[in-house]
Order: sequence, then structure tokens, then C-alpha cells
Amino acid sequence: MFKKVLVANRGEIALRVIRTCREMGIKTVAVYSTADRESLHVKFADEAVCIGKPQSADSYLNIANIMAAAEITNADAIHPGYGFLAENAKFSQICADHGIKFIGPTPEMINKMGDKITAKETMIKAGVPVVPGGEGLLESVEQTKALAKEVGYPVILKATAGGGGKGMRVVWDESEIEKAYTTAKMEAAASFKNDGIYMEKFVEEPRHIEIQIAGDQYGNVCHLSERDCSIQRRHQKLVEESPSPFMTPELRQKMGEAAIRAASAINYESVGTIEFLVDKHRNFYFMEMNTRIQVEHCVTEEVVSFDLIKEQIKIAMGEKISGRNYEPTMHAIECRINAEDPYNDFRPSPGKITTLFTPGGHGVRVDSHVYAGYVIPPYYDSMIGKLITVAQTREEAIDTMYRALSEYVIEGIKTTIPFHLQLMQNEDFRKGNFTTKFLENFKMK
Repeated sequence: MFKKVLVANRGEIALRVIRTCREMGIKTVAVYSTADRESLHVKFADEAVCIGKPQSADSYLNIANIMAAAEITNADAIHPGYGFLAENAKFSQICADHGIKFIGPTPEMINKMGDKITAKETMIKAGVPVVPGGEGLLESVEQTKALAKEVGYPVILKATAGGGGKGMRVVWDESEIEKAYTTAKMEAAASFKNDGIYMEKFVEEPRHIEIQIAGDQYGNVCHLSERDCSIQRRHQKLVEESPSPFMTPELRQKMGEAAIRAASAINYESVGTIEFLVDKHRNFYFMEMNTRIQVEHCVTEEVVSFDLIKEQIKIAMGEKISGRNYEPTMHAIECRINAEDPYNDFRPSPGKITTLFTPGGHGVRVDSHVYAGYVIPPYYDSMIGKLITVAQTREEAIDTMYRALSEYVIEGIKTTIPFHLQLMQNEDFRKGNFTTKFLENFKMK
């Protein structure tokens, strides 16, 4: 049993981890930048240490300062949350070198899945379907043109070290190759300090469906069903749900088995997610693995009645997983509440929350770190909360979500609540007729 866990993150995920640790009888240490001094995760932890200035590089990405905070508070484990250092193999190794348990996978596991070329090669060996494309990195425009002709248009160029749509370009014909190649490499270098890019066949009319998995140090792996994350804008998820309205029992079994093979191929230890693209014919292809807890883990927790953070901590303490696969027994939907203006191209809207009322009632969960009077800093991701509803059916979960959104009052800033309200009333969304391109034609009223 850990005696004290330092949470190397901020906002709602830091608060989420602190709550579970408290239930398990584990003391917690919050770290914070000077901009987050008044955040709830600082107030709810047993101890709190300031680790730097507002910019992430000076605080939440500053490994030296985080390790110093762990040392002076005698923390015996660090939970990285998601984002920041959660998938940083160097950070995981430094924790191990200092005798502090990193609550997540080993550096070797992170490295194997963190680089997309290596991950793809690993998946091919494990018999997991992958999107057709080239092997290795693209070295020239001429090579890119030749490979695109071989793979067949449309193709997509992707940053090997990237995510979130950075360093990514879709190419529909040869005339677009040179510009796409140059801009993708420049964006990848600027975003990840690695300009490596590779090519895949562009899957048209895709769904983004992921499988939640858990593995322990004894070689056991199980999956906890799927999440549909297809409602996204510029590759950033806005709505997630479980189970997917596109799923069939046969497809769930196939994808679940593939996810287990993927995790087993690297002897994965911790909770994690295998992400797939699924085409309109229900063919699925490995996209990437997230070697951490995800923002949308809440919908899985609600449909299988399972605390994923607690499971993650238990695995890090050396306990075995349950060893069985889970099927969804309910339907859950999550709306990300972002400090953004949906009527103004989702422009960030930092500032002071003057009034706040969060919804409640049967089947409603709110994960958030904000309160009335809280000032949202401009330095970090714009998500300020997650609204999750759960019900017996998808239709009921949507109806509950619309009711809860209607009750949600946040004044002083702009939020994505109006967008979600309109989405919940959209006929195609309610019927489950959508792909990752759905929001390209969605207009705010």
C-alpha cells in the first residue's frame, strides 16, 4: 500500500485522483503552478507544493521541480494523470531511479507505443489489423509521391511523435503532396521537436472507437468494452459514449480480442486504451495506444461500475487485475465542458466564473475543479469539466444529458454548453448516424 501519492497534474483529473486516494486511505500531495494556486485540487489534497510559473514548461512539465516536491514530501508514488508527463518515458525512468513508483507503465512500454512507427510494427507482429500504408518515415517529396501512388489516394501524412491533429495532413491527389509534406514536417518539428512523418491510407467515413484495457505484472490482460469518440473537432474529442451505437456483439468481441493481443504484445502493466478507426463496413484498424488514463474514462466507469483510477493504483501496488472482460450494462455519455465560445469558432474564453450551478439528479455526474469566483487561466487546455449521464438506454442517456445541460449555469465566460444542447437535439446524432467528420457540417443556430 502506498502511504503518499503525489499527483503530477492539475484540474479535474488531479482532483479525481485525490478523491480515489482518500477513499483508499492514501495521503496526497498536489503540485501547482502560480496560476493554479486557487484550484480545487490544491485545496483538497493533504499537502500542496508550488512547482513554478504558469507556463507548463516551468511547472507541470518541469521534471526536476516535480521530483523535488516528491522528495521533500516523502511521496512514495507519483500519479501523472493524463497529458503533461503521463506518457513520458524519461519521467517514468527517473521515478524508478529515485525509488518512487510511477503509477503507469514502464519506460519500455511507453517507448514501444509512444512512437507510432514502432507501435504499428508491434501491432502487425501481434496480428492486430493496421491501416494500410508505408513502412518507416518519409524522407523526401519524391518518395512520398511514389508511396501515395502505391497506397492509393486519399492518403494521410502523420507525425510519428504526435497527437491531437498536429503534423497531420490529408492528401487527395498528387498535386497536394509537396505542400502537405512540407507543412506536416514543419508542424511536427514545432509541436514535438521531431519532424518525422509517415503515411497511411485515409479511411473514409470513419468511426473513432477505442477499447479500455487493464493489464498487470503477472501477464493478465482484460478489456472493459468500448467508447465511441467520433464527435470531435479538429481531432479534439468533444463527446464520448459507451457503448458505441455502431457496435455489434460480434465486432465488440473481435475488437476486444485485438486490444488484448495489442496490450499482451508489450506485456502491458496499468490501465490504457487501444484506439481504432472503424470504417462503414465495420472493418477496424489500430490507430494508437494511450499508455495512461484518458479524459473519457468516466463513461466506462459508469457502464461497467468500475473505478479505473483505483484499479490503476492497485496494479501499481502489485495486485492482480480481475482477469475478466466486461460488457456494458448501461449507456453513458460524456460532454466536455470547455471554456470556449462555440459561436465564435470555439475561441478560448479564459476569465473569472461569476456564477456557477452544476446539475444533479439521478444518472448525472460532474467531474470539475472550478467554482464560482474561480479564475480560469489562459495557459492550459480549455476543458473545465465533464458532464456525464448514464441510463438504461442511449435515448434515455441523451434525454438526461439535455436536461442536465439545461440546468448547467456558468456565467462570466463562454462555454461549450450551447453547442452540446444543440447536438443532443440533432436528429442524426440521436439516431447514431455520425462519423469523425460529423462536425464539419454542423452549424450553430
